Amino acid sequence: MQAKTLTYLATTILSIGVSGFGSNVAFADPDPNSMVNQFELTAGKFEGFRRSGAKGVCASGEFVGSPEGRNISSSSAFSGNAIPVIVRFSVGGANPKAADNTKSQRNLALQFNLPNNEVWQMGNISAPVFGAATPEQLFGRLQSLQPDPTTKTADPAKVKAFADANPAVLRQGQYFASKAVPASYALTNYWGVHGFGFTNARNEKVWGKWIFEPVDGVQTLSDEEAKSKGPNFLFDDLRQRVASGKASFNFNIEIAQAGDVLDNATIPLPDGRKKITLGVLKVVSVSPDSTGPCLNITFDPNIMPKGVEGAPDPMLRARTVPYAISLGRRMTEGSKQ
Repeated sequence: MQAKTLTYLATTILSIGVSGFGSNVAFADPDPNSMVNQFELTAGKFEGFRRSGAKGVCASGEFVGSPEGRNISSSSAFSGNAIPVIVRFSVGGANPKAADNTKSQRNLALQFNLPNNEVWQMGNISAPVFGAATPEQLFGRLQSLQPDPTTKTADPAKVKAFADANPAVLRQGQYFASKAVPASYALTNYWGVHGFGFTNARNEKVWGKWIFEPVDGVQTLSDEEAKSKGPNFLFDDLRQRVASGKASFNFNIEIAQAGDVLDNATIPLPDGRKKITLGVLKVVSVSPDSTGPCLNITFDPNIMPKGVEGAPDPMLRARTVPYAISLGRRMTEGSKQ
């Protein structure tokens, strides 16, 4: 099975390079292998683990689309029938022992298993912005943060110089620093950060950016509460909330207006944009250990169903191949989470 999967990945990478990014588009530097290599050089290499969002847990859920969802998209995700969803919650970063009680990124990755073998994958994060606008900017940021082999820390001058020239790379970190530690995976917001378009049966199109918002509201911890929770409280908390039926999210789309930026994930939509609830995601079970159906899913946000499309965002388009390369490496090493 592993050999077949790796063969499939190699074929997928080649086919995406020809058609998935458009026949007139060639990879600019950095190439996808260099990007994955730089993640390892900067954040560390932990064999078998994801190069980002390493500390995670699999879960299962179901999604029921709303009439409003059906009104703006012809996707079968919004049929009103319960759609099975593979879910993965994680803490940001490459370290599988990352602390749960810090002001850092949380992730909600999803795979909707739709009728007729159609799949919709998402990678949502607990900030309204991504850490770079383009692959080149992300690569440069990672290079600036790469630890010196002697001091084991990044050169402050290099970090400052790159950030001064690219202030957008600081927005996500500033957002996390301004917020308290989330009380639970189930009690924080998760944004898609990229722009997406929805087309209905009448060929009417709506553009916007989506956000998964907890039905029970956002809850955070004070600094003292976070310390008392310890570095590994999120998984147990999630299992308790799911067992009591307290882990649901409204899938909302914030509608873009003329002039809004949809091709730059470091720029959120302005406050006050009209919001439509497309349906409700309910998490119904959590894997009891480090196994589960999410283990070898890439959660590539370019995999979308009919009726949904991505904006021409270079950071969105650049995700597919590095994700596949990273998965291939993890499977060769022995996938873990």
